[in-house]
Amino acid sequence: MTTTTQLHLTDLPIGILTLTASDEALTGVEFGRVEHEELEHVPSDLLIEAAHQLSEYFAGKRQSFDLPLAPAGTQFQQRVWQALQQIPYGETRSYGDLASIIGQPGAARAVGMANNRNPLSILIPCHRVIGANGALVGYGGGLTIKRKLLELEGVLD
Repeated sequence: MTTTTQLHLTDLPIGILTLTASDEALTGVEFGRVEHEELEHVPSDLLIEAAHQLSEYFAGKRQSFDLPLAPAGTQFQQRVWQALQQIPYGETRSYGDLASIIGQPGAARAVGMANNRNPLSILIPCHRVIGANGALVGYGGGLTIKRKLLELEGVLD
């Protein structure tokens, strides 16, 4: 039987994050304190390691994550999320760039919707996707958090 657990990270510069994980992989990163009544509050080793790596990221000591991820989504969403993971720290891509990368150059809007459904924000770096004109557009955690993450990575002043 698989156990799913949750952990709240409260001392982050962007506020609170709620992490969820199965026995094998991280399944969610949500902004704010989200209570999943059906989940256990006993942090697993995986959640503790994720918290450690996120702390290093926010301290400017980590540029990539080494964690097993299991985002639930459609085949198209999975392709977009894989492409997101290829965007290097400190760089951005447009929705159109990502659509081209996955071989569907006319699917920028669908890429945006897949970004919106990303269950593992920060770990799958959807904050690195911007509008074609360079504008900060759309982010599940809000544009203020998106700006903070891009400032942390040196993309914005």
